[in-house]
Amino acid sequence: MKRLFTVLMILGVVAAAVPVQGAERGTAKEAEDLVKKALAYLKVQGREKAFAEFTNTAGGFTTKDLYIFVIDMKGITLAHGLNPKLVGKNMIELKDPDGKYFIKEFIEVAGARRNGWVDYKFSDPLTKHVGQKASYVERYEDLVVGCGIYRE
Repeated sequence: MKRLFTVLMILGVVAAAVPVQGAERGTAKEAEDLVKKALAYLKVQGREKAFAEFTNTAGGFTTKDLYIFVIDMKGITLAHGLNPKLVGKNMIELKDPDGKYFIKEFIEVAGARRNGWVDYKFSDPLTKHVGQKASYVERYEDLVVGCGIYRE
């Protein structure tokens, strides 16, 4: 439990240290569109090339404060457009400051409904504070592809 809290705090510090392109807020529609763009790219290019491009913080899948992340159905991060150091890490037990297991909820939503939104709290790279966030997730095969928006 203490280890997970430490991981969350490290994530917040690292996320706050990464510059956000344009320093503008992405919208819910833009997040959904970015996920759909990522899914199309993944289907054409394959996993290896797609995950590398999604993890490229200067690539075509980061815009404003939006970025693509991909996890498998066990919670292992396969791509992360804000923090490449998360790739390969199992985040299934990660909780937000209120104790919500949001990675588990990503998997549940993607598994049960194929797509949807998950609300939770996370470190905002623009304000440098923990705040409200919502991520849109879609399932593709054994993957969850997502993009989140920060709510002010």
